[in-house]
Amino acid sequence: MKEKLHGKFGKMKHNLIEKYKGKKVFLTGHTGFKGSWFLKILNLIGADVMGYALAPEQDIDLFNVISGASLCQSVIGDLRDRQKLNESVASFQPDFVFHLAAQPLVRLSYQIPSETFEVNAIGTANVLDAVRLLDKPCSVVLITTDKVYYNNEWSYPYRENDRLGGYDPYSASKACAELVIDSYRNSFFNLNKFDQHKKGLAVARAGNVIGGGDWSKDRLIPDIVRALSKNEIISIRNPYSIRPWQHVLEPLLGYLELGIHLAENVHGFSQAYNFGPDAADSLPVSKMVELSISYWGSGNYEIIESVNQPHEAGLLKLDISKAKAELDWHPLMDAQKAIKDTIEWYKEYLQSPRNIASFTEMQINSYLWKK
Repeated sequence: MKEKLHGKFGKMKHNLIEKYKGKKVFLTGHTGFKGSWFLKILNLIGADVMGYALAPEQDIDLFNVISGASLCQSVIGDLRDRQKLNESVASFQPDFVFHLAAQPLVRLSYQIPSETFEVNAIGTANVLDAVRLLDKPCSVVLITTDKVYYNNEWSYPYRENDRLGGYDPYSASKACAELVIDSYRNSFFNLNKFDQHKKGLAVARAGNVIGGGDWSKDRLIPDIVRALSKNEIISIRNPYSIRPWQHVLEPLLGYLELGIHLAENVHGFSQAYNFGPDAADSLPVSKMVELSISYWGSGNYEIIESVNQPHEAGLLKLDISKAKAELDWHPLMDAQKAIKDTIEWYKEYLQSPRNIASFTEMQINSYLWKK
């Protein structure tokens, strides 16, 4: 019986190595939080990676911590630089493209709305244009967000065919990116003409990922860790907001699985998929903070009220039944395990920064070999 990809049905690492070892993977956003974890996974399973992204902002960014530049051909560039992006894709001749690069912060999007639209929507068009000029088969997985859905603030989990929209510039820019993707899929990469262009496009929607190495401003886990490490009180803005928290490894392995399915059956998998925890596993922000404090071993939090703070969604859940049924992908961590592993990473980093690269690899291998 052929091994299945996910851990509780068998060891997934063998299948990932079989499908990706020696394959050329073009990864945008490789210097970011999610991109750095993805880069390390691709390195462990033997892929040949070219990364394209802006330079990491800080020395403590995960990309630098894991010596990311040694794990790939690293191109420092902007998605809006079409010539450089085209030249990078053309020179590398990838078998797979995973597009993670973005302006990913909701609150920052209120400060730089135009740039957010340029990077997230036009940047996506530039990636697809570079693929359009590629004269070889290529499977493309484009990562957007759970926030692409028009949010009615209801308890019903959003399905892939629900209406897209966006209140804040970040969410709207990602919904725009999905329109760009759909246009390219219908026009340049129409499945009826696959024998001519040999390209497949799929979309992965995930959000509220947590894990070690995220130091972004105005994100919950980094704010918690910064406060706890200084013995300060944690300030939280929206204690009752409910989010589908998931460890970063969960969606990343989903992206890889989607890439495999897309490459093997382009007509069946050129569509969108949600990746998140089980619906019952969503937690309010206050519970997330309380669990983080518990795993840290000390700390307190306070709720801050501000009438001037920008709008953020209060309730958002994803329906992941499609990924379960069609990709045989299943989340392996509940929210408590995700929070525990995340806090353990930061504690290890603060106690033994020289060992954090091996600790990161250990967490990845523990997940890949999970039964």
